[in-house]
Amino acid sequence: MEMKLKMVKVEAPEDCNIILGQSHFIKTVEDLYEAIFNTVPNAKFGIAFSEASGDCLVRTEGNNEELEEFVADTMLEIGCGHSFLIILENAFPINVIHRIKSVPEVVNIYCATANPVEILIVETEQGRGIVGVVDGFKPKGIENEDDKDFRRKFLREIGYKF
Repeated sequence: MEMKLKMVKVEAPEDCNIILGQSHFIKTVEDLYEAIFNTVPNAKFGIAFSEASGDCLVRTEGNNEELEEFVADTMLEIGCGHSFLIILENAFPINVIHRIKSVPEVVNIYCATANPVEILIVETEQGRGIVGVVDGFKPKGIENEDDKDFRRKFLREIGYKF
């Protein structure tokens, strides 16, 4: 049996974040839609789910046609069964991640980020699976006291700490 490794690069459009995960059932896209919309109603988003049996289609939902097309095309390129990709605008993963994790079909979250992502994929005769994700860039060093002060102030400026 032969295996091939492949990498798919995903770069979210400006001011957007992505969430890549694994799930196991055709109703995933509808349940993820409800989880996001019921948590952040003003969020714009697209969701794509790669079906791993039956018709093996990329199933899509969303409330923004452009974002829905982006995730559909990207998920088709990724081509790994039972995986999903969400793109968010006007919301951050931290706003919805707990609701997404609570969706019964969700098995795993690989990443939730605005960084460029490289998805590492293995391909066999049967299909493809996600092996791992490279999220952003490697560290350049260790923060100093000025960096700590900046981080603490920044989190308060954007309202995540008080």
